[in-house]
Amino acid sequence: MKNKKSLIALVPFLIIILLFELAPLVSIVVRSFSPIDGIGFTLEHFIKILTTDLYIDSIKGSLIIAMVSSILGIIISFLGAKAVHTNKRTGKFFRTILNITSNFAGIPLAFAFIILLGNTGVITLFMKNLGFDLLKVFDLYSLKGLILTYVYFQIPLATLLLLPSFDLIKKEWKEAVQLLGGSKFTYWFKVAIPNLLPSILGTFSVLFANAIAAYATGYALLSSNAMLLPVRISEQFVGDLVQAKEFGSALAVVLMLLMVLATLILSKIQKQGEHLQ
Repeated sequence: MKNKKSLIALVPFLIIILLFELAPLVSIVVRSFSPIDGIGFTLEHFIKILTTDLYIDSIKGSLIIAMVSSILGIIISFLGAKAVHTNKRTGKFFRTILNITSNFAGIPLAFAFIILLGNTGVITLFMKNLGFDLLKVFDLYSLKGLILTYVYFQIPLATLLLLPSFDLIKKEWKEAVQLLGGSKFTYWFKVAIPNLLPSILGTFSVLFANAIAAYATGYALLSSNAMLLPVRISEQFVGDLVQAKEFGSALAVVLMLLMVLATLILSKIQKQGEHLQ
């Protein structure tokens, strides 16, 4: 009887999943193989994606930004989570700041960076008054600028995801390493990090998916000039003159495949790491 009541309670959630996740997913996949303004089956959209420089460059741009921002984000977040773990007094305050900044992304984040580091930004003009032309070494409206903004919103998310795993580290591990004559380097690279590796890889997977699918920040900075796959997808659905929903669906399928492939690779690496332990 209890099991039946539990199943009944799940019905609303199953309906939401069906209507807002599974149904749109199936619709996108089916539409990606459909001819534009026609009925049938075609691979024309995927052939066009893989043979057109614009879309190839957008795929490369999304992969580069997702990979670099995820790597930098996980490194900085690891150090931040480690600092919170070792200093319990400031831990609560730091967690509060992380919860606030983790929601600061998209257009507001891009606008903030434009105010600070744009061509007429506060920091840019301040450095210029000091005799240093910041624009010669850093252009916000470029790949470097996109990576910087992406790293910014990756750090709070990654730190929040890593903090619980640091709380599982036992003091006895460090004491045992010290008794055996090991150094801090030995403790972190032989004991702590190997035990944190599943959590690190899982967090990296989330960061990669978060970055490769991000749209608002890149579009706010560079508009349609952003060589990002999500921007190319949006062009097919919100174009002022022509909308190509079938081709846009094919681009969306490519994006999903990239995310799934990255997740599978990281999952395999994670299982190998657990097996070596």
